[in-house]
Amino acid sequence: MLILAISKIFSNSPAGPSSFLNKGLTTKQNHAASAFISKNNVAVSESSSLKMSAVEEIGTSTKMEDYVEARGGNRPIRKVLIANNGMAATKSILSMRQWAYMELGDEKAVTFVAMATAEDLKANAEFIRLADSFVEVPAGKNSNNYANVEVITKIAQEQGVDAVWPGWGHASENPVLSNTLNDMGIKFIGPTGRVMSVLGDKIAANILAQTAKVPSIPWSGSFGGVDDGPLEADLTAEGTIPQDTFEMATCRNVDEAIEAARKIGYENGIMIKASEGGGGKGIRFVENEDDLANAYIQVTNEVVGSPIFIMQLCKNARHIEVQIVGDQHGNAVALNGRDCSTQRRFQKIFEEGPPAIVPKATFREMEKAAQRLTQNIGYQGAGTVEYLYNANTNEFYFLELNPRLQVGVQWLKY
Repeated sequence: MLILAISKIFSNSPAGPSSFLNKGLTTKQNHAASAFISKNNVAVSESSSLKMSAVEEIGTSTKMEDYVEARGGNRPIRKVLIANNGMAATKSILSMRQWAYMELGDEKAVTFVAMATAEDLKANAEFIRLADSFVEVPAGKNSNNYANVEVITKIAQEQGVDAVWPGWGHASENPVLSNTLNDMGIKFIGPTGRVMSVLGDKIAANILAQTAKVPSIPWSGSFGGVDDGPLEADLTAEGTIPQDTFEMATCRNVDEAIEAARKIGYENGIMIKASEGGGGKGIRFVENEDDLANAYIQVTNEVVGSPIFIMQLCKNARHIEVQIVGDQHGNAVALNGRDCSTQRRFQKIFEEGPPAIVPKATFREMEKAAQRLTQNIGYQGAGTVEYLYNANTNEFYFLELNPRLQVGVQWLKY
C-alpha cells in the first residue's frame, strides 16, 4: 500500500525526498515510509522515478489508527469483505464510504472486496462496480455462495480482509460463520456466535428478556421462577441457558399446554407458538380449552421438532420496533424505532417512523429496556428489539430480538 504515493510528493518537494521525509510527515508516517524504503531497497533521490503516492496511503492508514485509538478501540478495519449481494451489498458500501468521508475525509479509507456470481457479473450489478475488487463465486442457490461459510471464510483469508460484513439473509444469522471468523482473527460485523445462537430461539430470548427486567406478556415462562415468578437465567459461555430452566418454559405435550393456559387465562385468548417458527408458520390462536389440543398438534406438525410455548394474546396491539447497537465493551445505544403494525398474514407491509402512537415517555422506556437487554447478553452490532404495545393501557411487552436491522419501506412522519 505504501508504494501508492511517493513520486508526486517527492517531485513537489524543493529539497528533495529526504527533506520531505524529515519535515512533511508525522512521526508515524516517517517510520512507515522509512521502513518501506529500507525493506524494498528504494533509492531515494531527486531523480526517483516512482510515480505513485504511498505517503497518502500512510496518511489514511494513520488517520484510521488514530481515530480508533482516540475512541478506545484497538482494531482498525481497513479492508472489508461484503458477503452479500444486491441491495444489501450496495447500501453497505455506500454507507461505509460516506462514513469514511465524513469522519476521515477520505471515502477510500476502507476498501471493499465483493463476492460476485456469474449472474451478478452478467447483470453488471452496482455493488460490484462500487467495490474496489471482487472474487467470483459459484453460481446457483445461495448455499453455493453467499450462505456458504466455507466459501466466505476461504475468500476472507485469501484476500487478507480485516472484517466480513454479512448483510441480512444468507449466512448473516449463522453462528458458525461468526465463530469461524473469530477463530481466524477476522472480525464478523455482527453479534457473536453465542448470542446469535440463543436469539434464534424465542423461548430462550424471552427468558433472557425477563432476566433483564424487560416486560413480557404472560406466557408459559411467567411461572416457575423465584416465588413462582418469571423464569430467569444468564447466558452461558456456550450461548445457551440452563436446560432445566428452558424446559420449564416449554409445553412438551397437550397436558402441559392445557396447564399453562389455565394459569395464563383465556380472557384475551391464547397463542400456541413454535419456538423455531416464523413468518406466520407455527402459530395458532385459541379461545378455549376445547380447541387447544387440535391447535397444539397443528403447530407441532407445522414446525417439526420445535419446542412449543404458550402466550397470552395481546389484543389491539401495535407492533413496535427499536433499533439498537451494542459494542464489545458493554455499551449500547437505542436509535429510535418504527411502527410495523400494518401487516397481512403475519407479514409486515410497510413501516412508519417514528412510532407516533406511543407517548414519548413510554417510548423512552422501551428504548431503555432494549438497551438493558442488549447489555445484559453482551450483544454486539446492530439489532432490532420488537415489542407489542397496547395503546389502551399504555403497556408494552417484549416480543423478540432479531440480530439484524429489520428491512422494510419506512414512511417518515414529521
